[in-house]
Amino acid sequence: MQVMYFSAPWCGPCKMFKPVLQQVASELGIGINDINVDYDATFTEKYNVTSVPTLIILDHQGNVAFRNSGVVSRDQLIKTFNQFK
Repeated sequence: MQVMYFSAPWCGPCKMFKPVLQQVASELGIGINDINVDYDATFTEKYNVTSVPTLIILDHQGNVAFRNSGVVSRDQLIKTFNQFK
């Protein structure tokens, strides 16, 4: 599983969600690829990210297994990560 988190420094919801995401990922031993959409157009275009925050989980073959734009609760985040571990 590969987790990509698309955000921007000017995004208020991103600032609120990022610490929760980092804490949950740390607790579960999951690495996060933090992608700033203002500076990394390659992944932003490849995955057609048009709003932030966006969380994308890739399966072991590199296919998008989960995609969500917006903030999710800590509990939902844990359930989602455990589903794809």
